Amino acid sequence: MAHIIVVGNEKGGSGKSTTCMHVATALARMGHKVGALDLDLRQRSFGRYIENRRAFIRKEGIDLPLADYRDLPEVDQSTLAEGENAFDHRLSAAVATLEHEADFIIIDCPGSHTRLSQVAHSLADTLITPLNDSFIDFDLLARVDPDTSRVIGPSIYSEMVWHARQLRARAGLKPIDWIVVRNRLGAQQMHNKRKVGAALEQLSKRIGFRVAPGFSERVIFRELFPRGLTLLDLKDVGVENLNISNVAARQEVRDLMKELHLPGVTVNF
Repeated sequence: MAHIIVVGNEKGGSGKSTTCMHVATALARMGHKVGALDLDLRQRSFGRYIENRRAFIRKEGIDLPLADYRDLPEVDQSTLAEGENAFDHRLSAAVATLEHEADFIIIDCPGSHTRLSQVAHSLADTLITPLNDSFIDFDLLARVDPDTSRVIGPSIYSEMVWHARQLRARAGLKPIDWIVVRNRLGAQQMHNKRKVGAALEQLSKRIGFRVAPGFSERVIFRELFPRGLTLLDLKDVGVENLNISNVAARQEVRDLMKELHLPGVTVNF
């Protein structure tokens, strides 16, 4: 059975699709079979990223590792059981088509609370929550005292993850391994950065997640999207001499893959 990786955050612009694409490509490059689903049925950033990659491969005639992306199948309402939710059915059917073919299934959730996102979180073996490194985004996880920066209590997103964990426990499934990834970290040890880090450390012990460094703000990530490329593909497309920023960004991808502790994965790129 495939190991399911869900990338979720109910705020947009946190780097979910970039994270999905780099994790998917890294796993494919290491020889794993990777399935991919995008639950943002309107924007489809992850889906479009993979479509751009397919188009680039065809145009350039080169061979690049590629995740097996599937759209959610449509459903005939008349075939649903009484009380069955159509979105639940579509997601279950999509996972069923991949779970015996893939080693990993990566699911990108929309930047809002939806039924699909809620169900996907309950399917997660590994949950990755990318978070921009600021208290604006930290509010997704918890409420903070404005004077002391101490955590007052979990947010509705954290409560949703807790509910997903309860559902898995009742079903006899293993617990979700939840990793909060700090994206757009500044290079300097700024006061706000330290305060966010301390708050995350405090909250992680209360509600049970691990904290991992993610991706810095780099122009290269935006430039790669139209061709469906990742930092791991640059040498394959003729970029022989990587600049310092690109080398550092590749190291960030490598460090993230190590921090995920995925089963059967040895990071070797």
